[in-house]
Amino acid sequence: MRRIFFGIMMTGLLLVHMDMQSCTNFLITPGASVNGSSMITYAADAHVLYGELYYTPAATYPEGTMLSIYEWDTNKFLGQIRQVRHTYSVVGNMNEHQVAIGETTYGGRSELRDTTGIIDYGSLIYITLQRAKTAREAIHIMADLVEEYGYYSSGESFSISDPHEVWIMELIGKGTDMVTKGRGKNAVTYNRNKGAVWVAVRIPDGYVSGHANQARIQQFSLDDPENCLYAADVIDFAREKGYYEGTDENFSFSDTYAPVDFGGARFCDMRVWSFFKDVNDDMEQYFSYVKGEDLSNRMPLYIKPNRKLSNYDLMNFMRDHLEGTELDMRKDAGAGPFELPYRWRPLYWEVDGKTYCNERATATQQTGFSFVAESRSGMPDIIGGILWFGVDDAASSVYVPMYCGMTMVPETYAVGNGDLLTYSDNSAFWAFNFVANFAYLRYNIMIEDVKKKQAELEKGFIEKVKEIDQKAIAMYEEDPEKARALVTNFSVNAGNHTVAEWKDLGQYLLVKYMDGNVKREKNGQFERTEYGYPVGPSFPGYSEEWKREVVRDTGEKLLVPEGGH
Repeated sequence: MRRIFFGIMMTGLLLVHMDMQSCTNFLITPGASVNGSSMITYAADAHVLYGELYYTPAATYPEGTMLSIYEWDTNKFLGQIRQVRHTYSVVGNMNEHQVAIGETTYGGRSELRDTTGIIDYGSLIYITLQRAKTAREAIHIMADLVEEYGYYSSGESFSISDPHEVWIMELIGKGTDMVTKGRGKNAVTYNRNKGAVWVAVRIPDGYVSGHANQARIQQFSLDDPENCLYAADVIDFAREKGYYEGTDENFSFSDTYAPVDFGGARFCDMRVWSFFKDVNDDMEQYFSYVKGEDLSNRMPLYIKPNRKLSNYDLMNFMRDHLEGTELDMRKDAGAGPFELPYRWRPLYWEVDGKTYCNERATATQQTGFSFVAESRSGMPDIIGGILWFGVDDAASSVYVPMYCGMTMVPETYAVGNGDLLTYSDNSAFWAFNFVANFAYLRYNIMIEDVKKKQAELEKGFIEKVKEIDQKAIAMYEEDPEKARALVTNFSVNAGNHTVAEWKDLGQYLLVKYMDGNVKREKNGQFERTEYGYPVGPSFPGYSEEWKREVVRDTGEKLLVPEGGH
């Protein structure tokens, strides 16, 4: 994924190719959160995504201004659309009115991609964030944009939230069917299928939902506009294309436009299930489905959690590797001797003519950025909205509070500070990648030091935000711009401080774990002898289980004869 840049207000380029089994969103309604906030999460995963924090200031444009659209994934120029007179400021994927949008690509029927469309899914997100004051308004704006200009991307699920409501919207194009009207120089050629079919469902208050690259909306209410919105032809178009013949009431968006297969269950809905199982005791019944064994037993779109969830809970749900299940990625030979919960691509591989797969968990090494967007009612928008933002692998990243009312971003997270092929010593992305990639070498030992620092920073920020909230609210009553300055300075300093701490952590890990040894520590310091010389390190070696695996593989090749040592 990449940032999309609009007109003269946005500059820079970033090329990305999307992994079709990428991105994860969890959705939390106010009644399901500990503090009554709406929350959505988003992991933007792609092997060539450079993690950085986008910022677009509010602006007013002259009448007739045109907006150039570039595809988010490739930077391909798609065309121009009319710009609105006034746009709102946007930090990452949250605007100054606390509206937040995340996405996951599900693809769906490939013939429904409109190659003539101007609006791709990335453009759809960031244009809408500049124009919408509520989640419900965002849905209408998104629908209007693709209706007028055509939808260029494949099928997409969107999480859309504001302080009061959380919605899931699923959308797919209608294909390319070119027709020509008129003759000669008066001939006009156009796509008569321009637009998209879509449905949006409001998650009931007190419930949670999720999506991860598999369309999830099945049957939906046809006469409840308070809780369900949809394209007028979402069912008729399916009939016209021969996808569906049943009654309106039985129509399923997912089963019609993006039928689930093994990968959709095992690599995609598995991530939603792993979140659901941690907040609801009735999810074991769907385990055979997410393993790809019984595709008929689909999970519900939303569930009621057994407890209220916090922003910190959501941060840690984004770090899941299927721990505690029979698919725990730390617990088979693929994890190596140090329980690495990652598998390098591809997802499918073959041995002796048989096809096998790796798991695809929520936390993954190729994350560019991720966030927990928290929209809080009862306070001014510029203070209420916080984008808890992290770069690289969520399991070894830190979620830093970025207030939606901020007017600049930390230099360490800013667009243009390095890129995927250009190292920057002052970049958050490179600082976090150094620590993560070093920790992958001896994961089960080194990750404990990473988690310790991670928890220290995140818990510290959560407490500090309470203090900043109160100060900012008091300032807002006197002068809103003073409040903006306060939250901006706090977020900028939090980001830069985090990167400085992470660079120190990287140096510490290098010293402690170099050459496969572990330096000894006492009272927070590396130990030295009374003469100042380093105390000898410990040699953790390999687990008993791994040693047995080596013996099974090598037979007697490494066997030392009796009396040989």
